[in-house]
Amino acid sequence: MSQSSLVNRQALYLKPDPTRVIVRPFKPSSEPQHLNPQNKSRASKIVDRVLSLDPPSTANQLRDILAKFDGRHRNLLRQFELRADAMEDAFAHHKKFSQQQRQLVGAYFLNEYSFESAALFNPSVVPHPDQSGVTAGSRRLILSLRAVGEGHISSLTFRSGVIDADGAVAIDAPARLASLPSARAGDGPAVAGRIGLSFKEESDLSERVIFPVTEAQSNGIEDARFVAFEDEGKTTYFATYTAYSGSSIRSELLETTDFLNFTMTPLRGAAARNKGMALFPRRINGRYAMVARQDSENLYLLYSDDLHHWDEGRLLMKPEFAWQFVQIGNCGSPIEIDEGWLLFTHGVGPMRRYAIGVTLLDKHDPSIILSRTVEPLLQPEPTEREGYVPNVVYSCGAMRHGDLIALPYAVSDTYSNFTTIKIGRLLDTMHPIGTAL
Repeated sequence: MSQSSLVNRQALYLKPDPTRVIVRPFKPSSEPQHLNPQNKSRASKIVDRVLSLDPPSTANQLRDILAKFDGRHRNLLRQFELRADAMEDAFAHHKKFSQQQRQLVGAYFLNEYSFESAALFNPSVVPHPDQSGVTAGSRRLILSLRAVGEGHISSLTFRSGVIDADGAVAIDAPARLASLPSARAGDGPAVAGRIGLSFKEESDLSERVIFPVTEAQSNGIEDARFVAFEDEGKTTYFATYTAYSGSSIRSELLETTDFLNFTMTPLRGAAARNKGMALFPRRINGRYAMVARQDSENLYLLYSDDLHHWDEGRLLMKPEFAWQFVQIGNCGSPIEIDEGWLLFTHGVGPMRRYAIGVTLLDKHDPSIILSRTVEPLLQPEPTEREGYVPNVVYSCGAMRHGDLIALPYAVSDTYSNFTTIKIGRLLDTMHPIGTAL
């Protein structure tokens, strides 16, 4: 049986949509850096120009802005007011704003950002926390995606959908609007750098965008690997992701139970200075476990008693086959089946071509490799070779659905699709370790 015959590619083609926009802070001449003294002076000049308008002109300007933009965003006037308040320290002393002046000033320090205009890729999937009303044999799911817009800034966006008993996946159309959460110092145990995020309850899942909020994330929140983590009868959704400042990276952890309220926490320890960390969906022998790439080439198995602290681990896998000679990495969290842990991996080969394979790890001791695919399970088809980064298929996490694996994957760093794989057929084609190749 050929490896290509194992995968059942769907025809979803989740492509970037430049009409989906958020409102984000605009800082004249210094975006995205902080305002320096020169630009503070510029900001004050803008305020002076707004204050020079008489009340009818101010009202007319606001009406014109609302006519052009109000239908594209929620509570736009309130966003204008909040932005003016946040900018107050950058302004020179001025007379007290009227409400309309405050709104108009705020509008000059915001801009629309098309957060997925360039790419919608590197997906992961988990079961939806709400399975009410789903047809027997089907399952509601949540898909996370990396969205890229102007300046190659990455953010996190979501889609909902259903996979039926036969493995057909349907993804719900996204909402027209998109919105950012309110941010606050994180709740719960005191952890340095923890941030809490909350979306409005009335917002649709697909409307919610997690955009960089800290300096460490300023150039991107990249490649979130979501997993439904089970512990003492409670399900928590965790996602490890890469925070990119434009010059350095670190791994951080996103946590939620409802996809409405989130916390973001920087990870600590030697292993957290790298990217591509994937959390097992439960503790292993009482400890948290991760698969990660610590050296830009190999995969390691890590254990920790502290979810937020990860030191270097033990070598698990290294490149062995021609399609992965450059490097290997995980394609999301391991998936538990009766036979062990299925770990999907990507390999980079000649011409920087990415392909996906799978390894079976021992259920009780995941440092033991039981079997693996020698040839790629999924590789770029001729129609999937073109894109922002050609010759790439990539995933940040699959999920089990009965006797199937549902694997979302990105195509050439541009758009995303789904494939399903029969677990039994997959295991039959995997090569046991210790036998001749």
